[in-house]
Amino acid sequence: MKLKTLMKGAAAAAALGLSAAAAQAEYPEKPVNFIVPWPPGDLEDVLTRMIAEDFQNEYGVATAVVNKPGGGGGPFPGAIEVANAPADGYTIGSFVIGVPVMGHQIDIPPLTPAKFDPLGIFLTYPFVIATSGEAPYSSMEELAAYAKENDVALGHFGDVLTPTQVTKAYAKNAGFEWGSDAAFDALDCNTLASGDADVINTTLQLVLPCLDQIKVLVSITDERIPLVPDAPTIGELDESLNIALWNGLFVTKDTPQDVRDKIIAVAEKAVMSERAQNVAKETGALVYWQGAGDSAARVANDIDTMARISSLLSE
Repeated sequence: MKLKTLMKGAAAAAALGLSAAAAQAEYPEKPVNFIVPWPPGDLEDVLTRMIAEDFQNEYGVATAVVNKPGGGGGPFPGAIEVANAPADGYTIGSFVIGVPVMGHQIDIPPLTPAKFDPLGIFLTYPFVIATSGEAPYSSMEELAAYAKENDVALGHFGDVLTPTQVTKAYAKNAGFEWGSDAAFDALDCNTLASGDADVINTTLQLVLPCLDQIKVLVSITDERIPLVPDAPTIGELDESLNIALWNGLFVTKDTPQDVRDKIIAVAEKAVMSERAQNVAKETGALVYWQGAGDSAARVANDIDTMARISSLLSE
């Protein structure tokens, strides 16, 4: 009797083990949400929707891209939703650099300590520093020399953005000050043509219509932008400022590896697809897949770089 009881117990345990393994292997078995902490329509939203659509097609479950824009303090409501969600892969964050680099450092309890691991980074926004074709300078070095003797007005999208911080830090390191600077809702060909700003920190896609009438002095990206290959990256000019505004996919730290692997498999294929690469060609964005390990190293390096920039700008 005891032997039969033991055998029945072993069989039951084995069955339970198989059931648990089968349940785990079934991910995903319910709808998956991709959280974008910005309004719809920009590059991160467009590419995340491609990933979500391919995920739905691959695994046969419904997916949704949920836009959760934040207020003036940053895109953190969406990040908090991901941080508070179960670590099961059904809530995935599509985050710009500020969330993983700064989110856990500014005393927001749900994000402290660091809550997220990267699955991969897939987008570098094509930020550039540009000026009128008639400007008396054609490089950042020439701009620095000119600005030491003349007032130069800078236009940007806001002090909190990484490209703005980099632009101001470059001026400090190059030994000049901007004559004035202001945040604009739009920074495009009209901004330069009207003289509202002498130099603008903007995305290449906004000045593509007048690319032959302006000068792109530098790109605030990791690699040169193919549409303006002669413009150096900021890191080529000042290695201490080698940082870019990027976007990637993130999950909470306890998310199982097999779940991560399934998300990564679809995301990597989606961003390297022809339709995603066409977005890069049309806008100047850099669209690629940087794996989890390299992305984690990049986040750590960017934390150090932003700390250095913040210290410099506070002097």
